[in-house]
Amino acid sequence: MRTRSRPTTAGAAPYAFAAPAVVLFALTFLLPIGYALYLSLFRVEVSGLGLGRGSRREVFAGPGNYLRALTDAELGAGVVRVLLYGGLLVPVMLGLALVFALLLDEERAPARGFARLAIFLPYAVPGVIATVLWGFLYLPATSPLNQALRALELPEVDFLSPTGIYFALANIAVWGGVGYNTIVLHTALRAIPRELHEAARIDGCTPLQVALRVKLPLLTPALVLTALFSVIATLQVFAEPTTLAPLTNSLSRTWTPLMKVYQDAFARGDVHSAAATSVLIGLGTGLVSFGLLRVARRFGGLR
Repeated sequence: MRTRSRPTTAGAAPYAFAAPAVVLFALTFLLPIGYALYLSLFRVEVSGLGLGRGSRREVFAGPGNYLRALTDAELGAGVVRVLLYGGLLVPVMLGLALVFALLLDEERAPARGFARLAIFLPYAVPGVIATVLWGFLYLPATSPLNQALRALELPEVDFLSPTGIYFALANIAVWGGVGYNTIVLHTALRAIPRELHEAARIDGCTPLQVALRVKLPLLTPALVLTALFSVIATLQVFAEPTTLAPLTNSLSRTWTPLMKVYQDAFARGDVHSAAATSVLIGLGTGLVSFGLLRVARRFGGLR
């Protein structure tokens, strides 16, 4: 009896199902990138007083916008400030998240459900609202800490000074980001087979030794992931310093590279320079991410 052979291909059905996602990806990701690249290759040339039709026209600039961005001292200073800010933020945030995740993973830890909610809740507060709340706590006239110091006749703390502003911004990011990273690390810990914990305890390991010798090595991929996301978010910091800038003179309108892009595009009206700077920021973020992954694969045992 002859059997009818089944077709080896599914026809156009898979492509039809994937088409909406491909179109959405192209419209929301590839098209904006392509348009930014296009804008970055042009500049506006003004003739005369810049008045009247035809006095302003776009001309091809080639790599000129990129060269100006690379030699812009204001942009370079913003990069240095972001690196200092990230040096404070990332180690503290990931360190606290790791400690909280290890504590929540202990079966004997009291009120674990409430602790998970309390740790994660700040992440649900939008960054702008969190910055406004902390901004009032930083202001000398409204800061509870400074009011207590004044009552004790002790010197006040200027949270918004040129030096203190780094700690003030890092504190806001730590307060909002620890919860998310804790949940990621705690989820990775729960995926570790409990038999490994029991075997380590039978061998005489204390809870601290189990955490350091069993949990921590197996947690390396999740730590690398959270570190990578944290570095990317740090390089793209914008909302917190922009919201806090009206409260202090320590934050300029170009304090971070993204703030510089915003000022170029919407305050100065130079979208071409802003597009070139955006492309450079994107390339820099990609190179940093790629470098971190290479280092993690070489020294962290990642595949």
